[in-house]
Amino acid sequence: MADNEGKSMNPVTACVAVPGVGAVVREVVARHGGDAHELVQILREVQDRCDWISPEAIDCLAAELRVPRTKIEAVAGFYSFFYLVPRGAYRVLFSDNITDRLAGSAGLKSRMCRNLWVEPGKVSEDGVVSVDLTSCTGMCDQGPAMLVNNRAITRLDDARVDAICDLIRNRVPLDDWPAEYFRVENNICRADMLLGAPVPSGSAIKAMETRGAPGLLEELRASNLRGRGGAGFDVVTKWSLCRAAPGAEHYVVCNADEGEPGTFKDRVLLTACPDLVFEGMTLCARAIGARRGFVYLRGEYCYLLDYLEGVLARRRAQGLLGKSILGVAGFDFDIVFHLGAGAYVCGEESAQIESLEGKRGTPRNRPPFPVTSGYLDQPTVVNNVETFAAATLIALNGGAWFAAVGTPQSTGTKLLSVSGDCERPGIYEYPFGVSVAQVLADCGAGDAQAAQVGGPSGTCIDASEFGRRIAFEDIPTAGAFMVFGAQRDMFDVARNFTRFFAHESCGFCTPCRVGTSLLNDLMDKLARGHGSPYDFAEIEKLNLRLRALSHCGLGHSACNPVLETIAKFRSTYERRLVHTQYVPAFDLDRALAAARQMTGREDAGAHIGEAT
Repeated sequence: MADNEGKSMNPVTACVAVPGVGAVVREVVARHGGDAHELVQILREVQDRCDWISPEAIDCLAAELRVPRTKIEAVAGFYSFFYLVPRGAYRVLFSDNITDRLAGSAGLKSRMCRNLWVEPGKVSEDGVVSVDLTSCTGMCDQGPAMLVNNRAITRLDDARVDAICDLIRNRVPLDDWPAEYFRVENNICRADMLLGAPVPSGSAIKAMETRGAPGLLEELRASNLRGRGGAGFDVVTKWSLCRAAPGAEHYVVCNADEGEPGTFKDRVLLTACPDLVFEGMTLCARAIGARRGFVYLRGEYCYLLDYLEGVLARRRAQGLLGKSILGVAGFDFDIVFHLGAGAYVCGEESAQIESLEGKRGTPRNRPPFPVTSGYLDQPTVVNNVETFAAATLIALNGGAWFAAVGTPQSTGTKLLSVSGDCERPGIYEYPFGVSVAQVLADCGAGDAQAAQVGGPSGTCIDASEFGRRIAFEDIPTAGAFMVFGAQRDMFDVARNFTRFFAHESCGFCTPCRVGTSLLNDLMDKLARGHGSPYDFAEIEKLNLRLRALSHCGLGHSACNPVLETIAKFRSTYERRLVHTQYVPAFDLDRALAAARQMTGREDAGAHIGEAT
């Protein structure tokens, strides 16, 4: 197979040469109507059937979709859940999120590697299994967690890891593994207007039809609803701009790609209240004149797909999706799912649109904005799962009702994904304006020294700031709320976050691609005891360059966790500053470790600086 990489093969010939792969590709492409904009979904389905995306599969795709082979390789190489080389029949990815690490995931990964005689990041000699890391699985309230062939397994411990190793050794199909391993709980610890009261399907659409689309926009204006994805953009402004924008088609996109470590509230909303979300998308479609909607579902949540498809089927049967919704002529709208493939940057709306179009998820230059030039260059609204759910309640109960909750600048409620060092991790829904101290008390975090609100790119709060409030005017957040007890080293927390940013940089712009890697190297240097005050100055310089020159928000916020922990937990850094003068990061003795391993030498003469 490797020989095919360098040959100019006829794609049609390649399909004939490997009829199994060719048949799979043709079937999958036909199911997607031969549309190259569906490339990411096509690649996912081909890999599900073939375990990896082989050169033969790529040649077949090039022939069937009539796109260059190089484009298919470029797209497949962008997403971390796609494999261009075999990774085994069982592809195990342990969550590397800080909360999973604090719960012992690193030791569990090492245990599995020992049990299966496989090196981390590599495929076993028999080609059956590979064990590696992924940034976060979205299961922070029930970790440690991992993915096996993209299916989430929660509540890992030594016994469960040992049992899974036996299943892999015996090559038991995943469908025959104990269902308990795949159990994912909602863990709703506090409910308010979104999670507290069921809304009959279709009731908000009927209320909207009574007012008309302009009336719905007026209710949204009265509600002062702001986007729940973190940026807090005014929802009625976004919908109104899209409604007024010229275009042959208009589109609705629900951003369910919550890749921010520590965030899992969209998973719970889609599980517990999917009708709220789909009804909100339908309201948006009516307001802007859209006939098609997408739910961009995080790849780690693929286990939800069959359940959610069932909800859509029920809504179609009820006349709430499809042609002439509720019998209203011309009110046509339907929803399809697009599964992500392991790219954090696709949570950014323009990168998400690129992915929907079958491309690499590289953020676009703006302007133009999606409301005028979004999916297929047509006017598009992109909103968060929680935002669409809130819009449903506003259509049903009115803008004034919604605005009466929260604060004047931050109306309504906010879902918080609480995890880390607390007795009761899970989902907490509060009116905006709740204090950090109240959240900590409710979740049982009596010895907290810090809370990271908004994920790695958010805000680190120390004990002196626990009186601050969750609100756009104080601490805005997309929903992550990670708690760190007094026993935790905040340097290790920040180091984990810098590793996350370096791993998730899309590589499009040099400042972010290089800058996040340099920042990660500086933190590793401090961890190895080679740090000096010079390194603090370098981090400050990196921050200025990343903020000024990075293409998107990932680079802009990459230094935040380091700078904030330096400011608030300086002692944890100072005890690592063994040197007062600059010390190079390169360690020659450490670089020779592989040579010592190969030669079996560990005596003093094999170490630089130890020989006499």
